[in-house]
Amino acid sequence: MGIIEKIKEIEFEMARTQKNKATEYHLGQLKAKIAKLRTQLLEPPKGTTGAGDGFEVTKFGHGRVALIGFPSVGKSTLLTLLTGTQSEAAAYEFTTLTCIPGIINYNDAKIQLLDLPGIIEGASEGKGRGRQVIAVAKSSDLVLMVLDASKSEGHRQILTRELEAVGLRLNKRPPQIYFKRKKTGGISFNSTMQLTNVDEKLCYQILHEYKIHNAEVKPALKPSCQYWRFVSILFREDATVDDLIDVIEGNRKYIKCVYVYNKIDVIGIDDVDKLARQANSIVISCNLKLNLDRLLARMWEEMGLVRVYTKPQGQQPDFSEPVVLSTDRGGCSVEDFCNHIHRSLLKDIKYVLVWGASSKHYPQRCGTQHCLCDEDVVQIVKKKEKEEDGGRGRFKSHNTGPARISDREKKAPLKT
Repeated sequence: MGIIEKIKEIEFEMARTQKNKATEYHLGQLKAKIAKLRTQLLEPPKGTTGAGDGFEVTKFGHGRVALIGFPSVGKSTLLTLLTGTQSEAAAYEFTTLTCIPGIINYNDAKIQLLDLPGIIEGASEGKGRGRQVIAVAKSSDLVLMVLDASKSEGHRQILTRELEAVGLRLNKRPPQIYFKRKKTGGISFNSTMQLTNVDEKLCYQILHEYKIHNAEVKPALKPSCQYWRFVSILFREDATVDDLIDVIEGNRKYIKCVYVYNKIDVIGIDDVDKLARQANSIVISCNLKLNLDRLLARMWEEMGLVRVYTKPQGQQPDFSEPVVLSTDRGGCSVEDFCNHIHRSLLKDIKYVLVWGASSKHYPQRCGTQHCLCDEDVVQIVKKKEKEEDGGRGRFKSHNTGPARISDREKKAPLKT
């Protein structure tokens, strides 16, 4: 029996199992088995060497956006309208067979837009080059799920389910759970709040399914906190079994997604209003070029790009070419701004002057941990070089001649 058949058999068993207090441990074990099998399905076959048959697209610009959707929903037309790159569009399905990149010039920033081939149901199992398409989506900063507004709402659920099956978590944040493997000591489980979906027995059974018998599971507020291993932090969410399995797997990708409903010119105004009011959704029409400016503004907002302008000392700010920062790509602090310019600049900084929305007054003297906002102006003040053995005040010496008399250059004798 292959991996796909095993997954379908477990899914059938989960579907016919009643959900109650007595079966929650059994369902938790089945979910762990499915997660293990889907991870094995994504691994390359044994004995294969060399590069795979994926799409080779070099990252370019300040962000990357991927277009994902069913065939013939308007992805290629949308790429042509936003970037000017000609992508073949026709009345038949699967017109695009490879990845076609384009560049969006918006707000003095360059955003790479990728037109991917249409995926079908079963893409997570490898149908229709679905794995290659989803692999490119994992490397993106934002996913635009293009949908046909005239079709049923089931298309959105199918695409979301296919992306969830390969480890993509759309519009979610990482669960606040700390998990660490140990060599000895058994399994230690603790929490600082009452859990309604996971208890100690269920956690033990899931870990034993992964053959983990020595581990430490405890809550964590922020994975980036430098004291998260040694202090007890409040558990701020009631984690589910799926969240615990995602933490154990460790290969999940949490990415933002915007649902773009195209072809709104063929449906009624009431249906358009209903689609526009859904969460993380926006309605457009590539045929009539409707609401494309709002789509670009939504992309900019979701990616969290920040433009920072530089100001040399004693000169006017340079508004021609900003430094574009992002929360997902490094951060938006003054330290990240300096590292973006040059790595050696940070050690020479004395302080910085900031004008803009992030400052309380103009200018504000800030340190390296100050968080910058969009369209801020930054002036860097460097440390002055100390003069070596030059003295101070009236004892300061500007003589650069030799210190010893014997080393001085003797003058030629005067002619008489």
